[in-house]
Amino acid sequence: MIEPFAKDEMFLADVQAARQRKDAVHIWWLGQSGFLIHSGDACLLVDPYLSDSLTKKYAATDKPHVRMTARVAAPERLDFIDVVTSSHNHTDHLDAETLIPLWRANPKLKMIIPEANRAFVAERLKSDPKWPIGLEDDEGISVAAFEFVAVPAAHETLERGFLGYIIRTRGLSIYHSGDTVLYDGMAQRLALYNLDLALLPINGADLARRVAGNLNGREAARLAHDAGVKCVVPCHYEMFEFNTASPDEFVEEARHLRQPYRILRAGERMDLS
Repeated sequence: MIEPFAKDEMFLADVQAARQRKDAVHIWWLGQSGFLIHSGDACLLVDPYLSDSLTKKYAATDKPHVRMTARVAAPERLDFIDVVTSSHNHTDHLDAETLIPLWRANPKLKMIIPEANRAFVAERLKSDPKWPIGLEDDEGISVAAFEFVAVPAAHETLERGFLGYIIRTRGLSIYHSGDTVLYDGMAQRLALYNLDLALLPINGADLARRVAGNLNGREAARLAHDAGVKCVVPCHYEMFEFNTASPDEFVEEARHLRQPYRILRAGERMDLS
């Protein structure tokens, strides 16, 4: 199993140290499409998957979800979170075994979701349907130190219930795509936001996996380039053996395009100033 750059006590110590600093926005990759973002006095979790729920669910099936990278931290240890997002209803982006303990540890937690998923989210998390903050395409809201704008995502086709988020904080614009493939006008639309950072999946699409596909490495690098993103970080790989990809193709294309990028290990921090 792949060991994170930092996990458990080491990871939490790094987060605690970074939270004392106000000179930068701090971002950690948590594995899959999950990220922790600290800005000022606030912390945001984006699409966290911090359990083994899918490994347990599919253990006795013909599609086992064998975990590749060890968990960075237990969700109940993250008792400093102000807001969490879910980009769509798939379990690695809306995990009850992550979100319910997280909510218990953070009773004032706010949650951003696609409006179309409200009933599903309430059922999965056993919450009041009015609790999540639902967004439609192009809608925005400010929560804590973060401003969110919803943009479409196409996990195969464009449809309600799948979103990416533009996250603005301290003068920076960060794009988390959720699960998506390319769609017409995507790069041009993203270019309007003058993005400092894009967090993009690179696991690609393979019919043999029997799951919806995403951008592959070359597509992710080219999307970042065409949208004028200042830096791109790949994600959604090295979590499950049946649905992963090497970042090598992404790196090769980014270098070819002279697109700035950063490869993170799970539990590793990058700083944006």
